[in-house]
Amino acid sequence: MKQILHLKSSLQGNDSYSIKLGNAIAKKVQEKYPDSTLEELNLVDPEIPHLNPAVLHALFVPGDQLPADDEEAKSLSDKLVRQLLAADTIVIGAPLINFTIHSALKAWIDHITRPGITFGYTETGPIGKVTGKKVYIAMSSGGIYSEGPGKANDFVAPYLKAFLGFLGMTDVTVVRAEGLKVPGVKEYAMQKALESIIID
Repeated sequence: MKQILHLKSSLQGNDSYSIKLGNAIAKKVQEKYPDSTLEELNLVDPEIPHLNPAVLHALFVPGDQLPADDEEAKSLSDKLVRQLLAADTIVIGAPLINFTIHSALKAWIDHITRPGITFGYTETGPIGKVTGKKVYIAMSSGGIYSEGPGKANDFVAPYLKAFLGFLGMTDVTVVRAEGLKVPGVKEYAMQKALESIIID
């Protein structure tokens, strides 16, 4: 049995390629593990709020030292962390927008990056505490960024893999629907992406 968490960060709703791709990945995980449960989290509706000074302060103060008034400030972060830790498989919908991720996905990242909980520091450097997860990145882009001249402008896959690895999630597979606006490529880009899904 797998607990699947599907994060959506597209502004396109049902027309979103990253959401369609993420849905297909989640479905294939469920087909391979029939007893799996699926939880979906839309990061843009309602939008995961960006950090503010009060929340940032609350996240870095040890729980036993946190004033009661600050507990509410970090309640959403606590909820998102629990959700992450409970999942076995995480599907992250990540459309490439202006060469990088949507700010709502970055806000989620900021909320779940918690010292002492999702990562820590040792004498030999940082250590991730979110281990034993399988992560699929459902990435969509109008252009082609996996190879060629566009590769240098892909700040989605490399960034997410670096961040996830920092938290301890190193088993990461990127599934790309790319060239979705490129003539001669867009006609079969989504089908190619769907056919490339392999579930470990």
